[in-house]
Amino acid sequence: MAKPVLRIVIGSTRPGRIGPSVATWIAERAREHGGFDVQVTDLAELNLPLYDEPNHPRLRQYVNQHTKDWSALAGASDAFIFVTPEYNHGFNAALKNAIDYLYHEWHHKAAGIVSYGGVSAGTRATQMLKQVLTALKVMPVPEAVNIPFVFQHLDEDKRFKSTELIDASAVAMLDELQRWTESLATLRAKNK
Repeated sequence: MAKPVLRIVIGSTRPGRIGPSVATWIAERAREHGGFDVQVTDLAELNLPLYDEPNHPRLRQYVNQHTKDWSALAGASDAFIFVTPEYNHGFNAALKNAIDYLYHEWHHKAAGIVSYGGVSAGTRATQMLKQVLTALKVMPVPEAVNIPFVFQHLDEDKRFKSTELIDASAVAMLDELQRWTESLATLRAKNK
């Protein structure tokens, strides 16, 4: 039996970002976990313009190839992990834009959140993101990975170096994400 597809979405798109480093780390933890077929999507590479579809996404009448490509990636996913920085007490605009492009593709899927920042560890971004996700019938699992003072966790090559506590929070999130992904499978099947 095929494993459910876990799509890790790198939310940051700015030059000099550290999102890919954090995403590489959580992708490695997810592969070690073994419950998912892990795939990574970098919004900087996806390069979605500011929402430019003429029709509401609930209609699935996409006209642009970039939207069709994004729809196929999200639609083929069974669960998500959003890797997000915190910008001004919220999550960043590129991630919100990518979420707003789609509608049905999100339904009945579970999501984990890995946030990073300074003293707040991205927790305010996490709380805002959860509100948006629940409006799209996504189940954000309560367990999350919040990384405080993220720059202190980077080596000289900007690779993310975890701690025992951060690793433990990743395992807890992945365990719960797997439970919810399995539990929502029937609803996802009805949505196809």
